[in-house]
Amino acid sequence: MSKATSQKIVPQHVVIIPDGNRRWAKKHGLEPIEGHKQGLETALKVVRGSKNLGVRVLTLWGFSTENWQRTNKEVGYLMRIYTLFFKKHLRELVKEGVKFNWVGRRDRVPKQLKEVLLKLESSTAKNKDYILNICIDYGGHDEILRAVRKVLKRGVKPSQLTEELIAENLDTAGMPDPDLLIRTSGEKRTSGIMPWQTSYTELFFSKLFFPDFSVVELKRALSDYSQRQRRYGQ
Repeated sequence: MSKATSQKIVPQHVVIIPDGNRRWAKKHGLEPIEGHKQGLETALKVVRGSKNLGVRVLTLWGFSTENWQRTNKEVGYLMRIYTLFFKKHLRELVKEGVKFNWVGRRDRVPKQLKEVLLKLESSTAKNKDYILNICIDYGGHDEILRAVRKVLKRGVKPSQLTEELIAENLDTAGMPDPDLLIRTSGEKRTSGIMPWQTSYTELFFSKLFFPDFSVVELKRALSDYSQRQRRYGQ
């Protein structure tokens, strides 16, 4: 991808569903938690790589509203490694000009993790160069439901509801809608991520488990995207 064309064809907002951590671990004879740890290291490389490639907004889905149904052991591990991971990389995100956003519910995650995520948001609030959305306790239907409740709480009558009002109260308010959604591990579904925002989002499905995903594969997805003609229903 040449520099001459990259400014025109690189998607502004990329969403990644980092699927396959547990299957990667099983393939390598490891416990599921090791797959999640490796997945976080891969996520860090993808953040840096996408920023260097000209992506302005990156959304990574870390924990869905349905993931609470996993075993208490696995959920507990995930909450702890997320807490440690974001604590470790707080200064780095601030230094590199990343604006961090926590997308999802804020009433159910453990106190320690909540404090870390809120601190990340406040510490990076003034950064503008690059936006990193991390979806923790996120579900697409839940996001829309919370947005509608916010609007109704303000006293807006149902007859006064508009698409603009709902969009302004989504977790991604003020951000461009996703241009490209990438899902790893060979699964070909979106699992309800940002259903409101992805009406015209281009899809790319990678066969790689997320721990094996790389900047090279990201470039392949961006190159594929650059060859598509987006019509937005016209």
